[in-house]
Amino acid sequence: MKNKNEQQDLEQEQIVELGSDVTKSKDGKIYTLTIIGQVEGHQVLPENCKTTKYEHVLPLLAGIEESDDIDGLLLLLNTVGGDIEAGLAIAEMIAGMKKPTVSLVLGGGHSIGIPLAVCTKKSFITPTASMTVHPVRMTGLVVGAPQTFRYFQRIQEQIADFVTANSKISKAEFEHYMMATGEMATDVGTILYGKEAVASGLIDKLGGLNDALAALHRMIAKYKKDSQKH
Repeated sequence: MKNKNEQQDLEQEQIVELGSDVTKSKDGKIYTLTIIGQVEGHQVLPENCKTTKYEHVLPLLAGIEESDDIDGLLLLLNTVGGDIEAGLAIAEMIAGMKKPTVSLVLGGGHSIGIPLAVCTKKSFITPTASMTVHPVRMTGLVVGAPQTFRYFQRIQEQIADFVTANSKISKAEFEHYMMATGEMATDVGTILYGKEAVASGLIDKLGGLNDALAALHRMIAKYKKDSQKH
């Protein structure tokens, strides 16, 4: 067994490496996970970029779901987006969890950060936070063919389907925000701030850390009560 100092060192290492922490209270144990900077996919981004590495997050989520020591997940987001497949992989993992999950958008939850924001059972956004809804983009060499355009369309459909299945926004409205002109100087899309994101149905509630934690505690209490019945 690990002694107390070794356990503290391990927890400190998790905070530094993964931006995660386990909070223990009378209401239960909450695992706090951050999605920051760019969501890194199959290619390693430059060292000067803040990244969230999906290969670290996926097994971590599986461990949280299976652990008897963790009662719920708090997901904190301040991300510009990133790799579509990696972002959707993380979002699908969280959406498939039975344990209570709550997200809080702080600063930004842009691009592929939107599926990550809505994948939890309850979502919150602070008044000053923003979310950018825009079409799929790709960098590097792209083949100029109808098949490429169709591929982009299919990816956008997958993202729209996931977002609308995990939030209260309609697919038509989400796609309208995605393709809007006149909102952004050099691009198509829409920037939604806290109240607008909630009014659209994209995010459940406006609130801060205390609100997110209070909701998570209520969900944990209900989850424990329901589990005892079975």
